[in-house]
Amino acid sequence: MYNKFAEFLKDKKSICIVQAENPDGDSLGSAIALDYLLNDKEVSLYCPVDIPKYLHYFADWSRVTNEFDFRADGYIIVDTAAEVLLSKLLDDTAIRNRLYNAPVLVIDHHETEDDLSFPHESVIEVCPAASEVIYKIARELKIEIGKDAAEAIFQGILSDTLGLTSNSVTADTFEIAADLTRLGANVAELEDRRREFMKKSARILDYKADLIKRIEYSLDGELATVHIPWDDIREYSDEYNPNVLILEELRLVEGVKVAVAVKTYPDGKVTGKIRCGSEAPIAEKIAGYFGGGGHPYAAGFRTYDTTYEEVLADLVKIVPGLIQEAKDES
Repeated sequence: MYNKFAEFLKDKKSICIVQAENPDGDSLGSAIALDYLLNDKEVSLYCPVDIPKYLHYFADWSRVTNEFDFRADGYIIVDTAAEVLLSKLLDDTAIRNRLYNAPVLVIDHHETEDDLSFPHESVIEVCPAASEVIYKIARELKIEIGKDAAEAIFQGILSDTLGLTSNSVTADTFEIAADLTRLGANVAELEDRRREFMKKSARILDYKADLIKRIEYSLDGELATVHIPWDDIREYSDEYNPNVLILEELRLVEGVKVAVAVKTYPDGKVTGKIRCGSEAPIAEKIAGYFGGGGHPYAAGFRTYDTTYEEVLADLVKIVPGLIQEAKDES
């Protein structure tokens, strides 16, 4: 499977690494790691949106630009194989045409089915993080992993596994973490850097208090949701992602099995971030109902021409059956 990566790189002098329009620590770590690993290529890093400030603890995050490299010999899309998460790219006719006519490789780790409509090769392995897939590719193909690449991979894994504490973590993940440590990644230094950038202003802390007061509980407290309207997104997102502020707080409430943060936009777009615990690992099934995807414990979706109230009604309708299915399967 990893040989697809080697085959893709053949005869290519320049590569553009593409993240989806919802960049997170894993997608950013994957992109930066590839930048370091492909040191014999001319590499550009692209994301259709600005990298959120809370991710600026990644070294070289500023290498990522909003300028799409139309002259690259090939494109590597990291951390997604879902077309809905690439809609900003595909809505641009020039970028769409380029992806349809140039070599494209997808590296992903989600269980969600690959539904990309343009021609591409894929390296998809279900595991805790796309960064872990990139580590395995490098080891299998004997690509040297320097200290900088090891740090980027480790940061990506830490981000998607909540510091190696999520249910997706396996013994292999810890062994990879050990190897990355031997290669120069210092988890204490990485965590200190992350914590420094995760600090909040008094204004953001006040906003977090407002978000907590807005939490709605349904299904006898098993479903917790919060609405983040456009005014909030416009005012606070550049400083701190509201989803990051509130999602883990939702999961800390006694009795909550499913937590969903829903953002609404003026054009009718609605996005949702879902977190679930081990008692109901159904996040990707909920997201799939809305056309999204992800993991059993963390997933997301995007839909259009709807409202928060309609999304909440759908959640109340589908979540009980999915929770029961999870119980029956356990």
